[in-house]
Amino acid sequence: MHTRTYTPVAGADAGAAASPAVLVADDGRHLAAQWTEPPHGTAHAVAVISSAVGVPRGFYRSFAEWLAGRGYAVLRYDYRGIGGSRAPGPMRGERASMRDWSVLDMSAALAAAEARRGGRGLPLLLVGHSFGGNSIGFARGVERADAILGVAAQQAEMALFPGVHRWVARGFFNAWLPVVTRLAGHAPGWSIAPGAQALPLQVARQWGAWCRRAGWAYDDPAMRVHASFGAIVAPVHLWNISDDLTYAPPRTVDALAARFRNAAVQRHTLTPAALGLRRLGHFGVFRREPGARAWERLLAPLEAAVPALRPRA
Repeated sequence: MHTRTYTPVAGADAGAAASPAVLVADDGRHLAAQWTEPPHGTAHAVAVISSAVGVPRGFYRSFAEWLAGRGYAVLRYDYRGIGGSRAPGPMRGERASMRDWSVLDMSAALAAAEARRGGRGLPLLLVGHSFGGNSIGFARGVERADAILGVAAQQAEMALFPGVHRWVARGFFNAWLPVVTRLAGHAPGWSIAPGAQALPLQVARQWGAWCRRAGWAYDDPAMRVHASFGAIVAPVHLWNISDDLTYAPPRTVDALAARFRNAAVQRHTLTPAALGLRRLGHFGVFRREPGARAWERLLAPLEAAVPALRPRA
């Protein structure tokens, strides 16, 4: 095990609002990361943002800056094989898997957050978008979080998707993804979603295998030993987006909520109309528009449940 899990990048200004960093996972793999600190004063809480599949940490920059403005020290990071954590050379040589993302990479991020909390014991908020929320229970140390916010995080098994969306998922995971990965040796970003990053071969294969499995990764025998969902007792707030039926329909979010059997779980739904918009979808919540209008809605119930997270006057 590596005890040094957070290392500032050489030349980074530790007093700057944003500082590049390197996380070191238990297997020695280095992961690109970024700390965003409050622009004025001292942080009163720590937050970790875990990304959706194929989404680099830069996508969450505006949200991280907004959190920092509320007094959070915010950590964003890239899973191995993605963004700044992609190893040199062709993607065909990248051996990362989804198990690595959830067991090793998320654990490294949580360890860095623990170090940042320091002796003052700052409260810790974990924010997971899609995969970043549905896999957080496999990370070591997750039970020490003070609150968990899941946005479009779900138990992503195909059987839980409604109507035509189930057939779309079946076509994607049973036909499209296997063919593309066989031909390319990985999953190119264009084959997944507009603007997505390419996925390493084993990530794509495991993603498909879990989505086809009843119970998703939670009932994968190889993953059960890592599951800590039952150890989480902090408030867990899970949001589905009303017009996101392709990635995280309500039933899949409900199934994830049931995994946190000992936590104080609250389910919420966010509609585009509540923000004066026509569409949000799976990714819209974290874009600059709608920005703070959406983020305040996401955080308000959780900060009410955990007073230590509330911004200080």
